[in-house]
Amino acid sequence: MAAPSRPNRRPSLRHEKLCLAPVAGVDEAGCGPLAGPVVAAAVMLPLKGVPRGIDDSKKLTAGERARLYGRLLACATVGVGIVEADEIDRLNIYWARMKAMCLAVEALAHAPAHVLVDGNRLPRWEHAATAIVGGDALSLSIAAASIVAKHTRDQIMCVHAETYPQYDWHSNKGYACPAHKRALREHGPSPLHRRSFAPVAQAELGR
Repeated sequence: MAAPSRPNRRPSLRHEKLCLAPVAGVDEAGCGPLAGPVVAAAVMLPLKGVPRGIDDSKKLTAGERARLYGRLLACATVGVGIVEADEIDRLNIYWARMKAMCLAVEALAHAPAHVLVDGNRLPRWEHAATAIVGGDALSLSIAAASIVAKHTRDQIMCVHAETYPQYDWHSNKGYACPAHKRALREHGPSPLHRRSFAPVAQAELGR
């Protein structure tokens, strides 16, 4: 007998209501790709007029993310932090992710009283903060940040794809799909590839 299906729950403000306001949600996009930056976003939602449909960015289509991105910029306080590939190579991806989140919070128009961060680790900062595993599926502020971070990074990779069409970043956004790995072997790494990542290092050695 099949188990009863669970309701399709969306993120809520339950975690935000436990914190001193204003609360910022923080999430990042781009830890796994072989090329391009890691991008973090910090979002403080308005008291009223929060856009409908906010969810974990991975559950949304590109079109839904683009629509919500525009609505969030119009109503929320948003900060974005970007760490490029060469700095990822210097710091390693973990510390690059932490730096991107710090930059995103610093980019907010005013400081939050509390920060909710997706994951199980917090950056080294002085902000009161809570790490929430799976936070992009639980916290509305973190879900909003996940949308801003993902859409921003995708747009960056589409711009870079015009300069480096051989890697098909319009489609794969720099992730390690078979076509991207094949292009790496055929053409070698671009200046935007993360040379500390094994497939890129291997492709460079093979040139």
